[in-house]
Amino acid sequence: MNKLILISLLIVVQACAQRTYLGELEDLGKFPSKLKEVSGLQVTEDGKIWVIEDSGNKDQIYRVNNDGKILESLKVDHAKNKDWEDLTMDDDGNLYIGDFGNNGNGREDLVIYKVSNDEMDKKKPNADKIEFNYPQQKDFPPQKDSLYFDTEGFFHLNDHLYIFTKNRTRPYSGNTLIYRVPDKEGEYEAEFLGSLFLCADQDHCSVTSADISPNGNTIALLSYGFVFLLTDFSVPDLTKASIKIIDLKTDTQVESICFANNNTLLIADEENRFGGRKLYELKLD
Repeated sequence: MNKLILISLLIVVQACAQRTYLGELEDLGKFPSKLKEVSGLQVTEDGKIWVIEDSGNKDQIYRVNNDGKILESLKVDHAKNKDWEDLTMDDDGNLYIGDFGNNGNGREDLVIYKVSNDEMDKKKPNADKIEFNYPQQKDFPPQKDSLYFDTEGFFHLNDHLYIFTKNRTRPYSGNTLIYRVPDKEGEYEAEFLGSLFLCADQDHCSVTSADISPNGNTIALLSYGFVFLLTDFSVPDLTKASIKIIDLKTDTQVESICFANNNTLLIADEENRFGGRKLYELKLD
């Protein structure tokens, strides 16, 4: 057994092909039982924390405090939670909900809901639809070696929403596909920007959330147990970015990430047999 463990570790190290740093998660608090499946979170400019849950849960956004306690909930009008997977916000305070979860790669109704800043004070804020498709996907679902079109991470930058797909290929390729769509209501064919190799470990290298720092210098991609920090990139081509890997030292199902400021990340996990349902802070060097 020890020999098998050693071989597995060597495979992971070789697949990542670069140094992995250890991160120290600080436990901020635990979400209430009604928030068992937090799939996205976002911090506003004035420090408010908003979270969502994924498929099978309500069409609501929740404002929580630093301890994970619910302060308010808003029912999003003209929006349906088919599989909400991430949150992001633009500089004007407009909130975007990524309803693009697609485990089986069979969906043809991918949408991002835009809740304008003016609506955020209402109990039932109205949402506009940004509908889109991936031009590379021809079959629903595609063959196992082409299962690239599940999505759980995106962020806003310069009037566009940058989307990172979650790799479910068999055999596993380690790539995330990068797309972008305009941040305005409408129907779009997503613009393909290229693919990014993260690492070849299926259990740790599929993107579950994404965000960009307020100064625009760092992109954080979350996976199960790892954070990939992208720097030295140019827009819109992100494929030549430098990548730093941080091992979070956790076996919980980490699903959400956002920047609280340029040097601090907030991370949330869903509840599984290892624990979770918590809000964490990760300080960056």
